[in-house]
Amino acid sequence: MSKLHVDSVTKSFNERKILQDVYIECETGQITGLLGRNGSGKSTLLKIIFGIIGGDTQFIKCGNKVLKSISDRKNRISYLPQDLFLPKYETVKNLIPFFCNKENTNLLSALEFIQPFLHEKIKNLSKGEQRIIETLMITYSETDFVLLDEPFHNLSPKVCEELKKIIRQQSQYKGFIISDHNYQDILDISDYLYLLSDGHLKQIQDFKELQRYNYLPKSI
Repeated sequence: MSKLHVDSVTKSFNERKILQDVYIECETGQITGLLGRNGSGKSTLLKIIFGIIGGDTQFIKCGNKVLKSISDRKNRISYLPQDLFLPKYETVKNLIPFFCNKENTNLLSALEFIQPFLHEKIKNLSKGEQRIIETLMITYSETDFVLLDEPFHNLSPKVCEELKKIIRQQSQYKGFIISDHNYQDILDISDYLYLLSDGHLKQIQDFKELQRYNYLPKSI
């Protein structure tokens, strides 16, 4: 078992404090959900954890290794950004080995989700199909921890359910931190839940706490 420990994260943009002394942790075998309104800083936090932007202050540790650069994250953390990122003119089959080891390449290529698209170029797929493929490639990547930003965006309820099953199955081997505006999907899949509000991260125990912090209306 390995632990991803994120502590003392602060970040400001144009003197506006987005993140204030944020703490979050995740262990392999766990799924941690991250909720918050648009602009609350969820994507910024995930980018800081992955190392593509720096916090004003931060302490990030994976196992016994303090992570100071993006190269320190190699084989430790993978990240699904909100924006589509796969090269448009490559086929799905050719791209999978860039993310997965041989064993997971075979597992992913055999998935019912993937098989119809294996020989398609990315440019020929819908945004929803691209999102499925990107999410699965990151989910099956050879890392201890996976950060997923909006993995359920543009996906049908049926596909979301299947994707949640796959993520849960893969969580036997790695830890996940997942953010999405489809809060019910996050509630369904998460072992631990956090809410980012006014720059502060609060651990949430139940549905009523989300209402108490005005993330959800009290009438639901």
